[in-house]
Amino acid sequence: MNIFAGSPRATTQAGNTPSASRTAPSMAASESTGNPEAVSSIGADVKIVGQVISEGVVNIFGHVEGELRASSALIGDAAHFEGEIYTQELVIRGHVKGTIHATRVKLEGSAVVQGDIFHRSLAIEENAHFEGQSRRQENPTEAPSIVEKEVPELQPHTESTEA
Repeated sequence: MNIFAGSPRATTQAGNTPSASRTAPSMAASESTGNPEAVSSIGADVKIVGQVISEGVVNIFGHVEGELRASSALIGDAAHFEGEIYTQELVIRGHVKGTIHATRVKLEGSAVVQGDIFHRSLAIEENAHFEGQSRRQENPTEAPSIVEKEVPELQPHTESTEA
């Protein structure tokens, strides 16, 4: 699923002439697969504190504080996200403060991002705001390996008693 392929498209309503409307890329992708359960949306009037985990697409139009894990995600124009994001594809139109781990990241013109982005591909449109560090990685969504410190072997303590 490629949420970067979204573009304005013509729609018609009963008796109306086609007009261009901006459809969320992930919504358009879900419509083409015919699987409405593939998209989860957090409305503009919703605030979530905690983890949001999905195997599909997540569209955020409200406020989220915590962690997001999904295959693809869209942070809408008026949305606010604070925390960590782990996803394959991410489109940001709103505000994000925190750390992003995504294979493909696109900051659209209305995006405001404060924090670090770990990515394989990063696209920043004109007028987008990004303050932080960008680091290219082959597998940005994988957790970094923890190097175990060598712990010295403990020798059993034996007490000798002399009689």
